[in-house]
Amino acid sequence: MTGLLLPTRDGTLESWSPSGRTVPEAQAEQPRSRIAYAAAHVVADPLAPGDPARSVVLDWDSTLAFRHHLWSCGLGVAEAMDTAQRGMGLDWAATQELIRRTGAAARESGGRWCAGVGTDQLPPGPSTVDKIVAAWREQLDLVSGEGATPVIMASRALAAVASGPADYRSAYGKLLSGAEGTVLLHWLGEMFDPALAGYWGHSDVRAAAAELASLCAEHADVIAGVKVSVLDADVETEFRRALPEGVACYTGDDFNYPDLIAGDEQGHSEALLGIFDPIAPVAGAALARLDADDRAGFHELFGPTVALSREIFRAPTQHYKVGVVFLAWLNGHQPHFRMVGGLESARSIVHLADVLRLADEAGVLTDPERAVARMRALLSVAGVE
Repeated sequence: MTGLLLPTRDGTLESWSPSGRTVPEAQAEQPRSRIAYAAAHVVADPLAPGDPARSVVLDWDSTLAFRHHLWSCGLGVAEAMDTAQRGMGLDWAATQELIRRTGAAARESGGRWCAGVGTDQLPPGPSTVDKIVAAWREQLDLVSGEGATPVIMASRALAAVASGPADYRSAYGKLLSGAEGTVLLHWLGEMFDPALAGYWGHSDVRAAAAELASLCAEHADVIAGVKVSVLDADVETEFRRALPEGVACYTGDDFNYPDLIAGDEQGHSEALLGIFDPIAPVAGAALARLDADDRAGFHELFGPTVALSREIFRAPTQHYKVGVVFLAWLNGHQPHFRMVGGLESARSIVHLADVLRLADEAGVLTDPERAVARMRALLSVAGVE
């Protein structure tokens, strides 16, 4: 197979060809020993009229086909989360339609899914706790009505007005006291969204974790689990052990997920991960090995994906969606490499070259020849001949 000349971080070009590492066969059955959701990206419509930075038009066929792909790999779909560009291009109108369409697809296929409940329909500018709670409730009603497990997402609006832990306790207390079913909470660290710095009323991550664990104990009848995305395995493990019985920890740690999912003698984390979007077949196969009590096989499959994930989620971490969509394009899940709001320009061609190399080593390129052809076209546009 003809290779490529790929740019490197030292400013040179390096000859590269695919290794031929194969992608595991998809696992249609959901894992039994763990709950696993892949936070799914959305596919923009590149031919929609208007300014792509101002209007949100999705390619619904490709977007929904990708959700069926995730289900076919044995994974649940985490809809309308950070990976779907919530707060980074996807507006509330498009989010509502996305949730409704995925709900219909889930009912048709029987696929497991959850969906983000945010406050991003609020107008820009200062808000109040009551308005924030009302916004959460509006989205909670939509998500619950469509049959998804609600994931209460961290609120930029609340972070902007809260003066300390008491304000978070008040806001979440009002919301959770009126919830009719169980929910998941979502703690998204500031590396994923700088606007969420100091969430839970603490700048120290361990103090924030203690605050959240206390909130979970207070509302353990409503909170079924917490997704933790702080990219610190020690903090997550300590937090997991501090949770009350019946409240699960879902790892959102795209740097350390294999060990956190595998767990230890005191427990394990379930999974709700953005990296599961591009590595879905590998993730499904790895979790199937864990079901078979083959921990060595579990780590054998997941191990090579960690370097890929750390590159995709490298700082500034909030731009990880670029690598996710890039690999979806290379693997034929969408016909173009465009994103809502033109976000594909947020990462360099050198970064994308590294993602390609590492994706090959991780065994996630479904058709290496197609990947090479598409990367060659992208390199030409970037001026690399």
